[in-house]
Amino acid sequence: MPELPEVHALVTDLGARLGGRTVDRLEVVSFAALKTFDPPVSALAGRVIATVTRHGKFLDIPVGEVHLIIHLARAGWIRWREGAPVRTGRPGKGPLAARLVLDDGSGLDITEAGTKKSLAIYVVRRPADVPGIARLGPDPLDEAFTEQVFADILVTAGRSQIKGVLRNQSIIAGIGNAYSDEILHAARMSPFKPASMPPDDSSRLYGAMQATLRGAIARADGLAASELKREKKSGLQVHGRAGEACPVCGDTVRQVIFADSSLQYCPTCQTGGKPLADRLLSRLLK
Repeated sequence: MPELPEVHALVTDLGARLGGRTVDRLEVVSFAALKTFDPPVSALAGRVIATVTRHGKFLDIPVGEVHLIIHLARAGWIRWREGAPVRTGRPGKGPLAARLVLDDGSGLDITEAGTKKSLAIYVVRRPADVPGIARLGPDPLDEAFTEQVFADILVTAGRSQIKGVLRNQSIIAGIGNAYSDEILHAARMSPFKPASMPPDDSSRLYGAMQATLRGAIARADGLAASELKREKKSGLQVHGRAGEACPVCGDTVRQVIFADSSLQYCPTCQTGGKPLADRLLSRLLK
């Protein structure tokens, strides 16, 4: 799933490609992906793209007076296409969900792999018209997101597990399953630790968050969209690496599997050497 660092890099890459360009049309192939009907997709035609920005994990492409908002969800991605689209196969039978076609035929292919379709496309007058954006918490890379703001968030979250707090988009925008694992590993903290924690722990976690996210952004800086997935995977220390050696201490990275997701962690670095039971109610703390 693309998270804040990848979406940030997509903004940079797509902004350089799309800024000042004129839209010919938006072709919606998977109608389930389109979540709005007013304004219609035809409102994009003939309008100029101002820039590209983001709100948490949401991509925002302002086109004239409307916004094309894309949430890539778990398996969505965007591919730049230099030339006019080639028609192949039956519409709706492949990974292609939509195409943004520019006036010279180039543009974006918006795709989604797998059978569970969660990718979402919106055409709106204001970004806040998208419910997911309206509910977003503060951006952890914003200058206003200080260590004190973060500490206050943790106090409010109380006994909630810190892993879930970091992933909750209405609390902090942009961090998902992968980078919450990475942040907690960098902070040497159990994913099941309560969010309300001593000031020294809160400070350490804030520093780990900033270093992890900004480091990932720096590694992705200047990369094309086609290179971002590979870069993300290569930079991860524990997420997706169950059974491998922790690059910090050499212990075996372990995982906890839930109904629809999993987390990875290092017992030596994060839980005092104690493996977490692979069940939802595990409560081993550092």
